[in-house]
Amino acid sequence: MEDNFEDFEQSGKTASKIREDSRRLIMIGEGLLDIAETIEQMIFDEGCRPAFPVNISINEIAAHYTPEIDCTDCLNENDVVKIDLGVHINGAIADTAYTIDLGEKNNELVKASEDALETAISAIKPGVSVGEIGGLVEEKIKSFGFKPISNLTGHMIKRNILHAGIDVPNIKTKDPYEFAVGDIFAVEPFATTGQGYVVDTDHVEIFSLYLPRQIRMRQSRKILQTVVSNYGTLPFAERWIRKEFKSKMLVGASLRELLDNNVIKGYPVLKEAGKGLVSQTEHTMVVEEKGARVLTK
Repeated sequence: MEDNFEDFEQSGKTASKIREDSRRLIMIGEGLLDIAETIEQMIFDEGCRPAFPVNISINEIAAHYTPEIDCTDCLNENDVVKIDLGVHINGAIADTAYTIDLGEKNNELVKASEDALETAISAIKPGVSVGEIGGLVEEKIKSFGFKPISNLTGHMIKRNILHAGIDVPNIKTKDPYEFAVGDIFAVEPFATTGQGYVVDTDHVEIFSLYLPRQIRMRQSRKILQTVVSNYGTLPFAERWIRKEFKSKMLVGASLRELLDNNVIKGYPVLKEAGKGLVSQTEHTMVVEEKGARVLTK
């Protein structure tokens, strides 16, 4: 069990509260930037910090989209909207996500990921392999007539590490890792009407620290210092940096230098390969003797 596990329990409770409170924001005509910044402020108002930029992934976009600082896009009629948010207290992370179908034409797609998550939660216990859980997720999603996204996974969480090296697949695999008492995992089934896998786009707004080293540009060194001080190894948004360093040109050039030198890494926006609609549901849980206890429920 992680030290100071109370931090994980509290971050889970906070993430759950904000997940439910934020649903009222998901309305036709609502601006994406307003939604993201409102949810992030809700996290701060609870005395916590965002574990990563709020993701607002719409329709065939599956993950890693957060609005830019000058984004004017709004939610449209019939959008399938995925909200993925994270909270941390002293590096103890809770990660949760939900999907809202604004057109109410894809309720079964939403239910497929929700039911797959419930199926996974009920089956997780010490000694069960992550590959087995992936098989149950796959079976449940396919029972609705959809496909699981094969190259997106849930993930182990450790303090200050959002993706801690062990994945929970959304399809059956031979991955032998077995859940153990004290493990903390975020499990997140993705269901789609498309091909069943995602591909990178050219759009990158989210980054994280990779390998700190000496850098040439003075502005880049300042930004690196801000990243290390404020976010550590957790993901951050370019718009967060832009709020502290006003020049779009200098921030862009600095982030490029940091990327080129492998000081930071970027997370491209991911879209469904066949442009299928995507739903996502996610909870963070701790593995106990008798099974999984959801921290974000």
